[in-house]
Amino acid sequence: MSPRRSDPNTRAALVEITARLLAENGPRALSARRIAAEAGTSTMAVYTHFGGMRGLIREIVHEGFSRLQDHLRQIATTDDPVVDMAALGRAYRHNAVANPHLYAIMFGAASHAGFSLSRQDRQHGRYTLANVVACAGRCIAVGRFREGDAELVAHQMWIATHGLVTLELGGYLVEPHDADRCFEAQLVALMVSAGDGVDTAAASVARSAGRFPIAVPPGDGARP
Repeated sequence: MSPRRSDPNTRAALVEITARLLAENGPRALSARRIAAEAGTSTMAVYTHFGGMRGLIREIVHEGFSRLQDHLRQIATTDDPVVDMAALGRAYRHNAVANPHLYAIMFGAASHAGFSLSRQDRQHGRYTLANVVACAGRCIAVGRFREGDAELVAHQMWIATHGLVTLELGGYLVEPHDADRCFEAQLVALMVSAGDGVDTAAASVARSAGRFPIAVPPGDGARP
């Protein structure tokens, strides 16, 4: 085996390149030969690391959720669970903006090049939601959110945040209703909809603002 194929960086490079090609150019852009060429290796590397293209596509989904979990786990528990809930939303958004190509593949916004994923593959990343479920439970326990199903609350948070992030990555949120403005308002609205007071929700969201800040690049507001 050549040193290039055994390079531990090759596996990560193949995942990144495949996600980018698929998100930017669609399934026709994908072939083991093209991916390997952009990674500076041989086509054998795709089979060495993933067993073929199907395994590579599956790894993209798994890698995307692994990065999301890394972001969510960085949110430390504080004495204000609503601050923590808002921070989890910030972490989710930050991960998507930092990994737009992977994010598109994780949730099916980009085609999977004709390689079907099983239901198990599709449900793989649900483990990341446990972070939000636990936080919702704490919000309910201290009386900030109304009594209810913490898992349902977590799903509502996920659905709303995912919708905003998808529009942001697509470049649809522009001034005066740019992604930052909409996101801050959405965080407060989500906490209030779960049962928190308007003033307390706004204060907690403001306290969370220093965690995972997003710097909007110059231009029309679209993400890379």
